[in-house]
Amino acid sequence: MKYLVLEDGTVFRGVSFGFDGETSGEVVFNTGMTGYTESLTDPSYKGQILCQTYPLIGNYGVRKEDEESPLIHARGYVVSEHYTEASKTIDAFLKEHRVPGISGIDTRMLAKILRTRGAMLGGIFNAPDVREMYNPNKDDLVSMVTTQKIKEFGAGKTVALIDCGVKMNIIRSLVQRNLRVIVVPATSSASDIMALNPSGLVVSNGPGDPQSTRYVVDTLQNLLEYRLPMFGICLGIQLLGAALGANTYKLKFGHRGQNHPCMDTKTKRCYMTSQNHGFALRGVPENAEATMIDMNDGTIEGFEHKTLPIFAVQFHPEAAPGPQDTSFLFDKFARMLP
Repeated sequence: MKYLVLEDGTVFRGVSFGFDGETSGEVVFNTGMTGYTESLTDPSYKGQILCQTYPLIGNYGVRKEDEESPLIHARGYVVSEHYTEASKTIDAFLKEHRVPGISGIDTRMLAKILRTRGAMLGGIFNAPDVREMYNPNKDDLVSMVTTQKIKEFGAGKTVALIDCGVKMNIIRSLVQRNLRVIVVPATSSASDIMALNPSGLVVSNGPGDPQSTRYVVDTLQNLLEYRLPMFGICLGIQLLGAALGANTYKLKFGHRGQNHPCMDTKTKRCYMTSQNHGFALRGVPENAEATMIDMNDGTIEGFEHKTLPIFAVQFHPEAAPGPQDTSFLFDKFARMLP
């Protein structure tokens, strides 16, 4: 027997699976019907306990090809039911990475609580008592997931990628455009990056509060003078926005799923997008214009600078998991490179 305990005192009783241990963090939910392997291995979930609202998880097993990083970054996993007959089960996957899970709870009720009261701290415990819980929003999570050394992929025009917790499919999407991708630590300075002689820069997705990674913002501000084409994804839009003077704020319960509708402000066309973020821009930066708007809550999902070759989106155009409706944004970035 295991218990999911929320900081407000709400308790769910369920069954332990995965690693038999206790854990705590920020409890969030993802509405995706597929892509559980990609979500668990997405560094953006660092410090969080992930709840899948889809009622059956693990029904197609776990494949190495679906992993977005070598580790499970979620601190815990919450499902209604997990499939046990696959060649590699989600249970075995969690055990391998020593991540506790809990099944057999009403995930629909949990999601409704989080939507109403907002994302909150919680824990998977052996007893139903509220205790001190880990708060990931107080930590610099990017420093925990960024690469510690420079890595290189592909061939062609050189693109520097600031790794704030990058998903492998972002790198694959760039390499598929015949680009040489040099992944650098988030702590890299502007001079470190320019020493690579890049034709452009990508700022990746990643976990946590963008205010905790001001060192990346400072680097981006120093890079503005070089007028490099820049492309920000997820956390990348928040960091680029902050570098250009915009503010960020924490959403009530975040956007996590694969069916988030976003509208192109010029064409009025709506795209279905994959999203995973808990913070957002509070308006667009000065001298920039909004290019994408979330149709559910009106939040900023994209902007483009009016004079500098900079654009960014809040969603994940690389998908994995999710629709590939907006993969053309990688083509747009490739065309911007000198």
